[in-house]
Amino acid sequence: MLPRILLLAFLFTAALPAEDFKPNYDESKVPQYTLPDPLKCEDGTEVTTPELWKTKRRPELIRLFETHVYGKAPGRPQSQTAELIEEDENALGGIATRRQVRIYLENNGKKHSMDLLIYLPNPKRKTSPDKPSLAPSLFLGLNFGGNHTVNADPAILLPTSWVRGIPGSDAKDNKASEKDRGWQESRWQIEKVIKAGYATATMYYGDIDPDFDDNFQNGVHALFRNGDDWPADNWGSIAAWAWGLSRIQDYFETDPALAKFKVILHGHSRLGKTALWAGALDERFDIVISNNSGCGGAALSVRAYGETVGRINRVFPHWFCDNYSKYNENEAACPVDQHELIALIAPRRAYIASAEQDRWADPKGEFLAGVGANSVYQLLTGKPGIDATGMPPVDHPLLEGLIGYHIRTGNHDVTEFDWDQFIKFADPHR
Repeated sequence: MLPRILLLAFLFTAALPAEDFKPNYDESKVPQYTLPDPLKCEDGTEVTTPELWKTKRRPELIRLFETHVYGKAPGRPQSQTAELIEEDENALGGIATRRQVRIYLENNGKKHSMDLLIYLPNPKRKTSPDKPSLAPSLFLGLNFGGNHTVNADPAILLPTSWVRGIPGSDAKDNKASEKDRGWQESRWQIEKVIKAGYATATMYYGDIDPDFDDNFQNGVHALFRNGDDWPADNWGSIAAWAWGLSRIQDYFETDPALAKFKVILHGHSRLGKTALWAGALDERFDIVISNNSGCGGAALSVRAYGETVGRINRVFPHWFCDNYSKYNENEAACPVDQHELIALIAPRRAYIASAEQDRWADPKGEFLAGVGANSVYQLLTGKPGIDATGMPPVDHPLLEGLIGYHIRTGNHDVTEFDWDQFIKFADPHR
């Protein structure tokens, strides 16, 4: 195998400039394909019982995704502690309690910290007399620009880690800016979530692993890195961000104020890919939501529609494991596809959100991946995941199944419409 630095040089040399990549948006040019059967093991064994799924096929699929797509992440660090940095019981005009927690990780003498922002509703959610009292729920997701971008609340701490330059942001030289407070609040709808009775928590994804390729020398990768050896199935950035989400869940379980919450994991775009992989691995997440996650997320790779495996690997070689590059323009050779990723969330509920104008993320491929997970949901629950024979009309969500789905008007974004559906889907009384 080529050393990683030479492999990356080859990938960048072979890459077409982004403006020269011509995505396929023609359904008649989607190649013929046969999806791998999520209920058929590598040795040909047919999975006919929930026990066989749990003990044989599910672990096998996780291993295949680790080996060929996301890479294998390590276990928990040797030490994890947390410190409450700030708390205000009268946040957001009195409707919430704000908590800011710093999580400290240590492994082999190396240290790393990550800041978590939490809003808890004031007062606690009330249930009507005819509905049973259930454990409260908390929406957890990673953000792109820093915790301070999700709401204009002036008390939110600015990240001190590397900040990605995003068009529209005032961040310069990879440093957070005060001017970006609340810049992406429309994507988070925190007041709406709180008023609906849910808690919400977020962490800046760059606090876990900065989103650029530096041969995995920084972020949480550095806690486990020893020397220059980097196996082709080692964890990429998506796996690192997913690993960080599980460390947040570890913290929740140690905090009496949070341990009772059922956690609804959500993510948009590359962080939608992350939410799906984290939810597949970690069964402590109660519901998993993917918004416009596309290639490497909810969309079927073999359709080669919109963004493809080859394109995503050339532009973002650090997101996946090195083995994934074997499937550039060769998607059908990969032993797994994204319907099996969604199947790994079963029997828990999942939600897939698409946007009509976001052809790059292949809305049809996202819907078909959900349908492709139906057989596993049927086996484990006696019910299909998506109970529909075809895609619903635009702006007409499917909310009744174990897998929810909608395609909405608009483009690659998270909107109030999306949040309205996520909140409805998460309602334990629905």
